[in-house]
Amino acid sequence: MIKIVTLTALSLALLTASVSAQDSTKIKHIRQLMDVMGSGRLGVQVMTGMLGQYKKTFPDVDGSFWDDFMKEVKPDDLVDLMVPIYDKYFTDDDIRQMIAFYNTPVGKKLVENLPLITQESMTVGMEWGKQIGQKVMERLKQKGYLKNG
Repeated sequence: MIKIVTLTALSLALLTASVSAQDSTKIKHIRQLMDVMGSGRLGVQVMTGMLGQYKKTFPDVDGSFWDDFMKEVKPDDLVDLMVPIYDKYFTDDDIRQMIAFYNTPVGKKLVENLPLITQESMTVGMEWGKQIGQKVMERLKQKGYLKNG
């Protein structure tokens, strides 16, 4: 009986260690993927763009305020938030295949151009949203939900 309990406990311990090792390997691969994708850098770029909008909204704020704030923005913080998401939706094999893709010439080209694509997409997205907002307001007026003036 003691042998069975000991073997069961040992088996559980080995299984737990094996799963833990697989999890840490997968997490390492996810972090590697985030690196080759440039996720942290892209996040900082988006934050820089957002701060640019804040600077326009608050023109009287001293530039050192924004510089000090940006010093607190760390790419690894974003990566830390993204790791569990990738862990949830992708297997380790999926992650390794994505790493392989991002190490190809076209994958590298995608990473290289993604900041520009993101910036341009945000610009057209804002314009698209503005146009939709205007259409909504026009139709609300046409249907009598809003008074002119």
